Amino acid sequence: MSHAQTTHGSALVAPLRARRPGPLKGGARVPGDKSISHRALMIGGLAVGQTEIEGLLEGEDVLNTGRALEALGVGVTRLGSGTWRINGVGIGGLAEPADVLDFGNAGTGARLMMGVLAGHAFTSFITGDASLRRRPMGRVIEPLREMGARFISREGHRLPLAIVGAPSPLPIRYRLPVASAQVKSAILFAGLSAPGHTSVIEPEPSRDHTELMLRHFGAKIQVEAAGDGARTITLVGQPELEARHVVVPGDISSAAFPLAAALLVPGSDIRLPHVGVNPLRTGLITTLLEMGAEIGLENPRSAAGEQVADLCARAGRLKGVDVPAGRAPSMIDEYPILAVIAACAEGTTRLNGLAELRVKESDRLSAIAQGLSACGVAVEELKDGLVIEGRGRPPKGGALIPTRLDHRIAMAFLVLGLVAEQPITVDDGSPIATSFPDFSALMGGLGAPIEAP
Repeated sequence: MSHAQTTHGSALVAPLRARRPGPLKGGARVPGDKSISHRALMIGGLAVGQTEIEGLLEGEDVLNTGRALEALGVGVTRLGSGTWRINGVGIGGLAEPADVLDFGNAGTGARLMMGVLAGHAFTSFITGDASLRRRPMGRVIEPLREMGARFISREGHRLPLAIVGAPSPLPIRYRLPVASAQVKSAILFAGLSAPGHTSVIEPEPSRDHTELMLRHFGAKIQVEAAGDGARTITLVGQPELEARHVVVPGDISSAAFPLAAALLVPGSDIRLPHVGVNPLRTGLITTLLEMGAEIGLENPRSAAGEQVADLCARAGRLKGVDVPAGRAPSMIDEYPILAVIAACAEGTTRLNGLAELRVKESDRLSAIAQGLSACGVAVEELKDGLVIEGRGRPPKGGALIPTRLDHRIAMAFLVLGLVAEQPITVDDGSPIATSFPDFSALMGGLGAPIEAP
């Protein structure tokens, strides 16, 4: 599989430093949405015919999903920057891989592929980097076992693990203990190989990229209210997925970093075109508007079933807010950068219902709290949240931040370095390549240089 060069993987540790620039100006296209990129590759691989994808994120996480599909017999070809062709093999058509499937740092790729592999009657092995091998997989394993797959894993349901796919997968009706797009998607992917109807009941809506893209490829999916804010997603199994053209929108989780910088650096005014604004992903925008941010969504339109728009942001004064726990599923990846914004706002910001952040690429709650404290911010770390005291002006900064192999921690504190009184250095910027390979170049193009110290 030919692919874009990145600096992640076995690269040497690469410290990065950010210091105060002038105002950020202009526009920039942020990388393709990581969640949608993973799904476009997988569903394209399970469809019949050639799927062409434009705007695919060429970060290490997504490239690892492409390599895994290639090892499973799918044709994966890079045609140009962000443009890929997938020769799909159809539902149930994957081949037993000859080697271990290594997903690097990609939790989404690993968990979704577990669902795909659960519906194929062969044995496969999955692993990842040190960070991914610490992350629990039990929430995915439990429903897939009910569907007939077998798993052998390390203690605590951790990678590496072996998957023995079900020869005759069973359709199930499964109620998620907590909302999780990854667990829901794994069940639906396994359900593609099962006869009849597979249903997932989620206690509150989680991102629905899987449902939208499966529907785009021809699957029959029904979404119904189930009372008390819950909803039921039902898939008709064993469909004939047909190849489609997919244009991946810009990732709002990546857009969050230049957006935050533009809100915080005085005099800034930027535009980010073609960003995904799926209503189940825009919790950060809702929160920033409550804080008084000047943000506009212009030229709204649709691409492959997803809502997109051009995001505009202008610097201004912000105030602290209480962010309800129920908003977490719509902005779970944006809390590190929101915490940075809160540190510069006027007043107290409370972030609630964030226990899941303790099992992301790092213990993000701890990483955020310790990093902010090192930069002179008053912050209280709760069991499932943070209380951040903003003083309406940039904090002192001047710290060296351990990123803990976490791309979002690295980018969030580099953004803080753009406004802090003293430059901020992150100990290792190489994990940024997992989701935003051109982060430093894009920020530099807007007027905010991020460089090796």
